[in-house]
Amino acid sequence: MADVKPLKLRARSVADMDVLAACLQDALVPLRDVTYRRSERRFIIVLNRFMWEQDGQLVDSLQGAELETVGAGGGQANGGDAAFEESAPRPFFYRTNSALSFDAVRSVTTNGINLADRNQILSLLTIATQPRQITLHFSGGQALRLGVSAVKAHLRDLGEPWPTPARPIHED
Repeated sequence: MADVKPLKLRARSVADMDVLAACLQDALVPLRDVTYRRSERRFIIVLNRFMWEQDGQLVDSLQGAELETVGAGGGQANGGDAAFEESAPRPFFYRTNSALSFDAVRSVTTNGINLADRNQILSLLTIATQPRQITLHFSGGQALRLGVSAVKAHLRDLGEPWPTPARPIHED
């Protein structure tokens, strides 16, 4: 995806944080990649971000990517091989690693997160922001709440995006 520039965003207000929340919906957050540097008043998360801004690119646009496409016969044509000639291009999606950092953090509290299980993966639903509090809401009712003296956040994509056939789906 050479034509896609990595996101690099800064938030200084509640409205700015709403933009970050939209970009980060459905990000996967390994708890082992969450750090609070109390002495620096900085909270850092490395996450796996679904690239909503690239939603629905066609698989034909991928150059050199090795992807399995299942044909109309459910992949059983030609002795179990995927029937590529029967397959139509389908929407394809992307994920990328990103770093999200918050400055001016006074406190961090959690709800429903087992901090001893550093191998768990949290699924970010949204970020709710008030002038002195930022709450990251995860699936299953889990949450991270940051007490902040000001809204100061940065989001930056890291490395190259990779294709994924899965698009997050939310029930109404």
